Amino acid sequence: MDIHFEKLTIPATDGFPLAATLYSPEGDADRPVVLINQATAVKRTLYDRFARFLAERGMHVLTYDYRGIGGSRVGPLRALTTDMKDWGTRDLAGAVDWLVKRFPRSPLLAVGHSSGGQLLGMTDRIQHLSALLLVGAQSGYWRHWAGPRRYQLAFLWYAAIPIAVRLLGYFPSKRLGLGEDLPGGVAREWARWCRNPAYISDKRGVPLRPYFEDFSGPLLAYSFSDDRSATRAAVDALTAFYRRAQKERRHLSPADLKVDVIDHFGWLREGFRSPLWEDMAAWLQEQAAAVRPGATAMPLGASHPPTQPSHLS
Repeated sequence: MDIHFEKLTIPATDGFPLAATLYSPEGDADRPVVLINQATAVKRTLYDRFARFLAERGMHVLTYDYRGIGGSRVGPLRALTTDMKDWGTRDLAGAVDWLVKRFPRSPLLAVGHSSGGQLLGMTDRIQHLSALLLVGAQSGYWRHWAGPRRYQLAFLWYAAIPIAVRLLGYFPSKRLGLGEDLPGGVAREWARWCRNPAYISDKRGVPLRPYFEDFSGPLLAYSFSDDRSATRAAVDALTAFYRRAQKERRHLSPADLKVDVIDHFGWLREGFRSPLWEDMAAWLQEQAAAVRPGATAMPLGASHPPTQPSHLS
């Protein structure tokens, strides 16, 4: 199937320009639409091959960069005032708004990888999503890990990030081999969440679950036995946030997929087309087929709460 690629700039709900790419199969514009919500500190281009694969299977796919990351980085990070909640309440919300306008008759589904699965519950636009496919989407609380890894993460959350941000105004992830550099506010909030058993929380430590329970559709959550960034316990903890969802869990080992390694990002390699990507695509198509076209396309602006709810502070 021929695939059309379109590089875009889409607005977050506060107008911040976000770099994005739309992958579209030739033919019917009313095909299912998939939004890919990426992990922390990685560019949208990491998901290019997976997005192309889904488009080859007959779905429109949008990838985008959060503000301060990849193509959405504008100016020095130390000058960018933002936090991790903004990635959900403003950036993700803007991406959903854009897709609903572009494809008003199509079912809209989301793939959330790592923190991308966390942020889906931070936006009121979750009401537009028919199904969620989560991959290694976890609570980052450090005690969900065991052994030396637990204390490596504790050092990151309690010392490395707070000190680096205080000195530099941002977190230099690249120097540490941890992906793209992070805006200071994003890194500080991420570290604060990871020190809290409730994970996503306000500055007082009170749990924040603004829109997780608004989603009652199908949710499939994957975890991998060799994923050092998302243990089975951490994925179970995050999946539990979606209390009303119709949940299905799949925990796979490398042996299950006849490979040596999966880990947190390995599943995005071409070698996972069969059976993993095929299974993911089939599940998304099945959920889209169960939705009456147009059922998820609420009129924009209809009964949306404020973009930055007062309780998200």
